[in-house]
Amino acid sequence: MASAIASRHPMSKAEGGVPARGIRSRRRYRRRLRSRIILSFALLGLGLTAMFAIAAAYVGAVVEDQAVGAVLKENLDDYAERFYVDQSAQLSPLGSVRAYVFGPDKWHNAQPDWIDLESGVYNMHGIQDGKPFVYRLVVKKDPDYWFFVAQDTTSTAEVRARIKLILIAAVVLFTALAGLIGWWSASRVMRPVSELANLLGASDESARPAALAPHFPDDEVGELATALDDYATRLTEVVQRDREFNADVSHELRTPLAVIRGAVELLLTRPGLDDKTVARLQRIQRAEQQCTDLISALLLLSRAERGHGNTDVCRVAEQLLEAHRSQLGSKDLELRLEGEAGTLMVDAPEAAVSVALGNLIGNAVKYTAAGAVVVRLHERAVDVIDSGPGLSDEDAANLFERGYRGSYAEHTHGGGIGLSIVRRLCSLYEWQVRVVPGEERGVVATLRFEAGDGDGATG
Repeated sequence: MASAIASRHPMSKAEGGVPARGIRSRRRYRRRLRSRIILSFALLGLGLTAMFAIAAAYVGAVVEDQAVGAVLKENLDDYAERFYVDQSAQLSPLGSVRAYVFGPDKWHNAQPDWIDLESGVYNMHGIQDGKPFVYRLVVKKDPDYWFFVAQDTTSTAEVRARIKLILIAAVVLFTALAGLIGWWSASRVMRPVSELANLLGASDESARPAALAPHFPDDEVGELATALDDYATRLTEVVQRDREFNADVSHELRTPLAVIRGAVELLLTRPGLDDKTVARLQRIQRAEQQCTDLISALLLLSRAERGHGNTDVCRVAEQLLEAHRSQLGSKDLELRLEGEAGTLMVDAPEAAVSVALGNLIGNAVKYTAAGAVVVRLHERAVDVIDSGPGLSDEDAANLFERGYRGSYAEHTHGGGIGLSIVRRLCSLYEWQVRVVPGEERGVVATLRFEAGDGDGATG
């Protein structure tokens, strides 16, 4: 990829450093965390009370069935023994209990749904006076007689239904109570975190951030505030050093570049210069301009601020192509511009447009041995089309990574940072850059001067 000078820069607003967006993200996160705490309490209350209610209902039903069934069965066994001794023996009264005995010639008189039952205890359903009722049936079948004892449990079933309703109401009540406790606990737990987020959001970007730790006790949130203070101190020092470095580099480089520009302009005015000398001086002049543009673009990136201007992309492209024509040497390569002046105007400094478009054109010229490099202007975009070796899948995936050099970069110079600068400029100005293989061969690089849905660079 094209070689260029890179400078570290703090996170720009276009790259995700917008304070308001960060605050909104933290608030959404706090709401989600508070909701999770409340939901956890509510689910815990629901789970515990539901398990307790189910266990209570189950145990009550089992105990009742076993206790009442055992009493009825003992009573029936006792009655059967006394019946064989004295068939006039009567069943001991047990409230709503009825006893039935059927001999061998009377078995068919038993209720149809009793005939096939084996000895044991059963919960049965029936209809009496047009109303459904529930009863418990104890069966004892001997070879000679069948004994049945039926106890009406309709009132018991109604009591069970009321108990179930009470248990359901208790589950709902305790779940709501657990949710209220969770809301109160979440408010207390999240209050220090909310205060910390508010203090972070109120900090001024242009000033050194105020210490956070003194506002909090010596607990987990206090430890987090201390860690944030330490991180902010180190980050502020890095940013300060970076800004000072950029300012120093800008000043120290612009001065000799201005001297070079003045010297070249003076030399070009001298009469009697041969064509080779003029060509070399013009090359020095273009290199000085390219270096000046690159310094200006990198300073914009380092400060994370957008410069403004009214740049004619056609004029910039024409200058870039002219600069590359003088450096083609023996290459059989046609450089062509398709578009007219004024076709595409961009609200950005000419230096930013020149660096972004220049890297795309420079890559196309560098990797195309023969054929043509075409710069085609559209209403809001510019295409750089070459007839070079194309683009591999690996190149497409890593093209804009800093330090990455393509598959065909073995015999070329450069550190692989040119397109990373293009990506950063696109992120700063919300432009879009896209590099894809051509229809038959080569590569098509598109620089679109408008905001898109991506992150500013796609491959």
